[in-house]
Amino acid sequence: MSQLNRSTVEEFKGKNKMPIVIVLDNIRSLNNVGSVFRTSDAFSIQSIYLCGITGTPPHKEIHKSALGSTDSVDWVYFEKTTDAVEALKEMGYIVFALEQTDESISLENFIPPVSPLAFVFGNEVEGVADEVLLLVNDAIEIPQFGTKHSFNISVSAGILLWDIIQKIKKGK
Repeated sequence: MSQLNRSTVEEFKGKNKMPIVIVLDNIRSLNNVGSVFRTSDAFSIQSIYLCGITGTPPHKEIHKSALGSTDSVDWVYFEKTTDAVEALKEMGYIVFALEQTDESISLENFIPPVSPLAFVFGNEVEGVADEVLLLVNDAIEIPQFGTKHSFNISVSAGILLWDIIQKIKKGK
């Protein structure tokens, strides 16, 4: 780890984080939850909000893909995703759903506002719940060119976070 210049959990906890919160809306797969923790650690995301049926640490199935990142990434549990979104908006976050809607913004055209941001990722089958979509500021979608019309949530999180962070770093 020292050769890779990686932080310890304690050092990571003390670092300034990207002003981004990930909201998981009723995610069924514990492997997806663990993967989002790992990706959030890699991108130094502020925290994850776990909502509804989404599993919470400690859990061996989350740990398999999180590989210890449940210790480094802060997380909070909400029974209702709508409560999580409302709390974030009250704290000044601009909240986006990653969801295909008739008005969603294609990721390559999305310019992140200079503000704390939150991104809601929905259930693997149902997507982001309708009552949550009514509360978010807007929806973003990742363009796709094959026969399928969705990515696995952990893949979506990696694509979205990498893109957003690159745009933030470049000042776009």
